[in-house]
Amino acid sequence: MPRQFTLRSGTLHAEITERGAALRLLRHGGRDLVTSWPADGPTPYYSGTLLAPWPNRVGGASYSFGGETHRLPVNEEDRGHALHGLVAEAAWAAVEDGRDPGDPGDSVRLAHTVGPVPGYPFTLSLQVLHSLSPDGLTTTLTAQNTGETAAPYGCGPHPWLLAGGNVEEYELHLPAERVLLVDDLLLPRSLEDVSGTPYDFTAPRPVGGTAVDHAFTGLLPGADGLVRVRVSGPDGGVEMRWRAAEMPWVQVCTGSALDHAGLAVEPMTCPPDAFNSGTDLIVLQPGEKAEASWTISPLEG
Repeated sequence: MPRQFTLRSGTLHAEITERGAALRLLRHGGRDLVTSWPADGPTPYYSGTLLAPWPNRVGGASYSFGGETHRLPVNEEDRGHALHGLVAEAAWAAVEDGRDPGDPGDSVRLAHTVGPVPGYPFTLSLQVLHSLSPDGLTTTLTAQNTGETAAPYGCGPHPWLLAGGNVEEYELHLPAERVLLVDDLLLPRSLEDVSGTPYDFTAPRPVGGTAVDHAFTGLLPGADGLVRVRVSGPDGGVEMRWRAAEMPWVQVCTGSALDHAGLAVEPMTCPPDAFNSGTDLIVLQPGEKAEASWTISPLEG
């Protein structure tokens, strides 16, 4: 079984696993803030995993980069796509253990090397720092191109936020002005203003019967540059926040057709199928790094 790391700070308790360097559990007192799963797996619907070197989909599991066409393994067989990167089930290794009973917060850093593999002939060194404080769990993912050629890159996390009861009962505040509409294969079709659509949550309102599985952009940060997505329900609320400049997209999924608890909130550096569209795609030159951070916190009341 993969090693597990328990982080504690005040009333917060997190469990991190070497399997995918994933957030397996996050609890505030007796309340779960994210959908958890058993220590020995399986991982349901990418719960708590990291998505890299791309988030969401690569359409048709094929893309062109550097004048060459690359074909990735298909892992979304019903649609023929390559879904959620290469590291969600990978074995990561702990390289720094910052757990200290005398400190108000705990942390653990894990590392993994991606590639070269079929469809991704590049080499990235990944490190993730999970740090728990009284303010919440902050995760920072750093990628460095340790290969000899430029490499396409994108990333994001995949937590399912919990607020008790059914998702239909949740009130969602999603400060995003544009939504990416998709075709029958869930590939980008058009970018539209949320105004006048069922996907306008710029003012907090109940999810109700709205089925959401869309990427959003035009994020509206606060004065501190942080975007805050909030869900609240019968058991309380959860906030996820990150820098809009680092991650200008977010995928939100109600899981309506999956029979899965929680609301997926997935900040992303790029939109779905960015390996083909090039939209907000990060291109790492040899030696270059990219970093992104996000925080999950409980909301009271």
